[in-house]
Amino acid sequence: MQSIVLTYLNLLDTQREVAFAALDGLTEEQIWQRPSPKEWCLGEILDHNYLLIANTLPYVKVAWNVQQRLAIKRRGRSFATGIEDPYRKPSFPMWVGFLWKPRYNPKQTLTLEKLKAENCTLHAAVRAFYADKDPALLGNAFVYDPLFGLINLIVTLRIGIYHDQLHFEDVHKIAIALRKKN
Repeated sequence: MQSIVLTYLNLLDTQREVAFAALDGLTEEQIWQRPSPKEWCLGEILDHNYLLIANTLPYVKVAWNVQQRLAIKRRGRSFATGIEDPYRKPSFPMWVGFLWKPRYNPKQTLTLEKLKAENCTLHAAVRAFYADKDPALLGNAFVYDPLFGLINLIVTLRIGIYHDQLHFEDVHKIAIALRKKN
């Protein structure tokens, strides 16, 4: 039976590939065209997703290094492997996205190919970190998040996937709208 961690890692990769495939045929100009003046364009959304995980992964690694021995002692304890999608709750503070403000924008762009390469490299680093670890240990090592409280490293991964999913849905909608314009 495949572990929940590998299932999540496969989901991370699959939803990224589907989102980037949705951009096939769009021009670089379209990637950096904002739907409206205060909305992020496709490039900004993709960079925002990258930044959230890029900023979280080092925190997760530190938590693992500090708590690995304790997690071994706790390995027999039960642990959560999932969480309800927090981004679908009306009470979720969507305004916190400014914490991961995109590095690139319509005035300072990066090619779609490079955006994809960055995301693929980052997701490979996430996979390299998680794939060889016992889920019972990951489930008994924790990080603290001001919005979610104390969450184990498996749930942390799942929240990141939910975050990507939320914005990848925007990518699909914007890509469809751009195709309809032309």
